[in-house]
Amino acid sequence: MAIWSQGCRMLQEASELIGLQVYTSQGVYLGNVGNLVVDVDENKVNGLFVTNTNPLMVEGSKSVNVPYRWISSIGDIVILKYFPKRVAVKRSPKPKAEKLPIEE
Repeated sequence: MAIWSQGCRMLQEASELIGLQVYTSQGVYLGNVGNLVVDVDENKVNGLFVTNTNPLMVEGSKSVNVPYRWISSIGDIVILKYFPKRVAVKRSPKPKAEKLPIEE
Protein backbone atom coordinates (compact mmCIF):
# COMPACT_ATOMS: atom_id res chain seq x y z
CA MET A 1 0.00 0.00 0.00
CA ALA A 2 1.41 3.39 -0.95
CA ILE A 3 0.51 6.53 0.99
CA TRP A 4 1.13 10.24 0.78
CA SER A 5 2.80 11.74 3.81
CA GLN A 6 1.52 15.22 4.59
CA GLY A 7 4.77 16.97 5.43
CA CYS A 8 7.24 15.88 2.76
CA ARG A 9 4.80 15.19 -0.12
CA MET A 10 6.60 12.00 -1.01
CA LEU A 11 4.98 8.72 -1.88
CA GLN A 12 6.15 5.96 0.46
CA GLU A 13 5.34 2.34 0.97
CA ALA A 14 3.45 1.86 4.21
CA SER A 15 5.87 -0.90 5.23
CA GLU A 16 8.73 1.67 5.20
CA LEU A 17 7.10 3.46 8.14
CA ILE A 18 7.35 0.46 10.48
CA GLY A 19 10.20 0.98 12.92
CA LEU A 20 10.62 4.73 12.35
CA GLN A 21 11.26 6.81 15.45
CA VAL A 22 8.51 9.25 16.42
CA TYR A 23 9.25 12.67 17.96
CA THR A 24 7.08 15.53 19.20
CA SER A 25 7.42 19.00 17.68
CA GLN A 26 9.60 19.88 20.69
CA GLY A 27 12.04 17.08 19.80
CA VAL A 28 10.99 14.70 22.59
CA TYR A 29 11.23 11.02 21.64
CA LEU A 30 7.81 9.31 21.81
CA GLY A 31 8.48 5.79 20.51
CA ASN A 32 8.66 3.71 17.33
CA VAL A 33 6.05 3.05 14.66
CA GLY A 34 4.91 -0.51 15.36
CA ASN A 35 2.07 -0.66 12.86
CA LEU A 36 -0.41 1.39 10.88
CA VAL A 37 -4.06 1.91 11.70
CA VAL A 38 -5.81 1.46 8.35
CA ASP A 39 -9.42 2.01 7.28
CA VAL A 40 -9.71 -0.87 4.83
CA ASP A 41 -13.05 0.27 3.41
CA GLU A 42 -11.67 3.69 2.47
CA ASN A 43 -8.13 2.42 1.78
CA LYS A 44 -6.49 5.11 3.90
CA VAL A 45 -4.21 5.33 6.91
CA ASN A 46 -6.02 6.67 9.99
CA GLY A 47 -3.03 6.69 12.29
CA LEU A 48 0.20 5.20 13.52
CA PHE A 49 0.40 2.61 16.29
CA VAL A 50 3.42 3.73 18.34
CA THR A 51 5.15 1.13 20.52
CA ASN A 52 8.02 1.18 23.02
CA THR A 53 6.82 4.59 24.16
CA ASN A 54 8.73 7.01 26.36
CA PRO A 55 7.51 6.46 29.97
CA LEU A 56 7.78 10.22 30.57
CA MET A 57 5.19 10.74 27.83
CA VAL A 58 2.97 7.65 28.18
CA GLU A 59 2.21 6.05 31.53
CA GLY A 60 3.56 2.52 31.74
CA SER A 61 5.17 2.80 28.28
CA LYS A 62 1.90 1.55 26.79
CA SER A 63 1.46 1.56 23.02
CA VAL A 64 -0.66 4.39 21.65
CA ASN A 65 -2.56 5.18 18.46
CA VAL A 66 -1.52 8.55 17.05
CA PRO A 67 -4.12 9.97 14.63
CA TYR A 68 -2.69 10.75 11.20
CA ARG A 69 -3.86 14.38 11.47
CA TRP A 70 -1.35 14.88 14.33
CA ILE A 71 1.60 14.11 12.02
CA SER A 72 3.64 17.05 10.76
CA SER A 73 6.14 15.22 8.56
CA ILE A 74 7.48 11.79 7.68
CA GLY A 75 11.00 11.13 6.43
CA ASP A 76 13.83 9.37 8.22
CA ILE A 77 11.77 9.97 11.38
CA VAL A 78 8.18 10.97 12.12
CA ILE A 79 7.56 14.42 13.60
CA LEU A 80 4.25 15.17 15.26
CA LYS A 81 2.62 18.59 15.21
CA TYR A 82 0.58 17.65 18.28
CA PHE A 83 0.80 15.20 21.16
CA PRO A 84 -0.59 15.60 24.71
CA LYS A 85 1.91 16.47 27.44
CA ARG A 86 1.30 13.12 29.10
CA VAL A 87 -0.98 10.17 28.40
CA ALA A 88 -2.36 8.37 31.44
CA VAL A 89 -3.90 4.91 31.51
CA LYS A 90 -7.63 5.08 32.11
CA ARG A 91 -8.50 3.08 35.16
CA SER A 92 -11.83 1.31 35.38
CA PRO A 93 -13.74 1.96 38.58
CA LYS A 94 -13.46 -0.77 41.16
CA PRO A 95 -16.74 -2.62 41.63
CA LYS A 96 -18.32 -1.85 44.98
CA ALA A 97 -18.76 -4.79 47.27
CA GLU A 98 -22.37 -5.70 47.73
CA LYS A 99 -23.66 -5.79 51.25
CA LEU A 100 -25.10 -9.15 51.90
CA PRO A 101 -28.07 -9.46 54.21
CA ILE A 102 -27.09 -10.67 57.64
CA GLU A 103 -28.83 -13.85 58.60
CA GLU A 104 -29.68 -14.34 62.24
